[in-house]
Amino acid sequence: MRLRFKSYMTLAWDVAAAPAAFIGALILRYGLGGYEITSHLWLEATLILLPLSTVVFLLFGLHRGVWRYVSMRDLVMILQAAALVVLFSYLALFAYNRLDTMPRTVPFINYFLLVALLAGPRLLLRIRAEGGLGSLGLTRKARGEAIPVLLVGAGAGTELFLREVDRGNTNYQPVAILDETGKRVGRSIRGLPILGDLDDMAAIVTDLEAKRRRPQRVIVTKRELNPELLHDLLARTEKIGLPLSRVPDMGALETSVGTGRVEVRQVQVEDLLGRPQRRLDREAMRGLIAGRRVLVTGAGGSIGSELVRQVADLGPSEIALVDLSEFALYTIDMEVSERWPDLRRHMILADVRDPDRMGGVIGGFSPDIVFHAAALKHVPLVESNIEEGVLTNVIGTRHVADACRAHGVGVVVLISSDKAVNPANVMGATKRLAEAYAQSLDIECARGGGGPRFVTVRFGNVLGSTGSVVPLFQRQLAAGGPLTVTHPEITRYFMTIREAVELVLASAAHRGVGNTETGRIHVLDMGDPVRIQDLARMMIRLAGLRPDRDVEIAFTGLRPGEKLYEELLHNSETDDATAVEGVFLASPRAVDLAILRRALDELMGHARARRTDRTLTLLKELVPEFKAEVERIAQDGTGGSRS
Repeated sequence: MRLRFKSYMTLAWDVAAAPAAFIGALILRYGLGGYEITSHLWLEATLILLPLSTVVFLLFGLHRGVWRYVSMRDLVMILQAAALVVLFSYLALFAYNRLDTMPRTVPFINYFLLVALLAGPRLLLRIRAEGGLGSLGLTRKARGEAIPVLLVGAGAGTELFLREVDRGNTNYQPVAILDETGKRVGRSIRGLPILGDLDDMAAIVTDLEAKRRRPQRVIVTKRELNPELLHDLLARTEKIGLPLSRVPDMGALETSVGTGRVEVRQVQVEDLLGRPQRRLDREAMRGLIAGRRVLVTGAGGSIGSELVRQVADLGPSEIALVDLSEFALYTIDMEVSERWPDLRRHMILADVRDPDRMGGVIGGFSPDIVFHAAALKHVPLVESNIEEGVLTNVIGTRHVADACRAHGVGVVVLISSDKAVNPANVMGATKRLAEAYAQSLDIECARGGGGPRFVTVRFGNVLGSTGSVVPLFQRQLAAGGPLTVTHPEITRYFMTIREAVELVLASAAHRGVGNTETGRIHVLDMGDPVRIQDLARMMIRLAGLRPDRDVEIAFTGLRPGEKLYEELLHNSETDDATAVEGVFLASPRAVDLAILRRALDELMGHARARRTDRTLTLLKELVPEFKAEVERIAQDGTGGSRS
């Protein structure tokens, strides 16, 4: 066994502690005057204990532990090793001289002394490394520059956070703890009292204020944030005028312990919307990606960049990043190079509207899987630039799909939108046409016995994506308001970018195997729609402000092409469950591929010639739901859906 110098020193200390503890036990029992009675045992015990303790301590590996990081596991091993050393040493001494004159209390004294000699130095070094007695919470002192805070949660998260406070790794000074369950009220954690439950919050803050210890912030320390709990806390903290924050998730907090500063973060909108954790088949997702060549269009966008991150985590052999924006492509490429330095990557500037360029890119890279996320998604912008929306979302998708078919790609995943259902705007209509083309190709390839599987995934808004309402509200809050909402009753489906991409990958792994699923669309379960006005109010409260008093909410009226309500399914579509939790299948009407191609040729000609009226007229003919929805909105002026 190879030992370093420090391990030798540790082992030497531990082995020397064994006879020292034995002799110390005799002295404590008999006093210094009992030397003549016990001295004959000292040499005999030492000769037994030195080899015995060496073997036991080596078997338990006590010499391998780093003293400054001693843990409960180390202490348990010390207790066990000390017990074996004491037990076997006294058995050996008993066999040698029967120990007739030794009181029965001596082995017990010996055991506790040995544990103290083994564990004591380790604990002292751990305390010193963590900042002295203050790290135990025994001598916590108020720091004038620290922000007084009230902690919510009486579990492991609070203990870890207080440990970092005692080490001086945060700029916060906890003044009390609230236990949301009420089960630990009256107790304390690291010396900090648990004063009450959530119902006591206002009274406790008032009492602390009277003692000149009023908190300036409420920090949630729980591992799992229940949305109902957060909504309740948000309402309570708003009443007492305190902002609400949370510590990092437990994994990040545990990693940061003892290594540096721990910073709390603001409770996010996604925490409040609260979606259940999906049980996804990670191995199936890895089986789809690992060892394969993957190409992502729109790689610099919100969805595209998250696709790149999650794909890179699944171990592809190579990845190609395709985008028209130089800066966006540079940004995601730099991130990949830093986080996955061993992953072979290709940075490709290309326009999906250029068929020759896309054919060259896909033919040159020869991907196994293509994720097509490139699209124009901002409803008012596409409404004002109809030809650009058609050429990018429809014709660009066609170019990518045709190139994938021509060059032997195995799986093509199209990112679609809930705005494709009963579209009331050009963006939604173009996404529905893109869906239709991918559907028709999927059916054609399945019938012909070859070609890619085309997987279309439809979902709603993602929080924090480019052009979404959350970044807009954040900018408006920073400017002091008002927050602009188009209509008091407008609602949208929301999902985090990470969850949406996880479900896209799960859908791709599922691939709709079987003829009955050919040409069907994977639709993500978006949960319940959220009223945008409520979202605005939540964000104002999260900033520690009061809606309609500190920050106004202004209603500006529906924009061109905007609906009050979005839908995930057309009235004629059914939703069938899949093996993937949170994903179901829809069956929109399919269009004959030959007919669709001729229509798209005509649509492309009008769009390129900038014949806006003809482009829009043909778009309505190709997507009858679009024409019907626009006419219905024109009649009633509500912008609502027909559901």
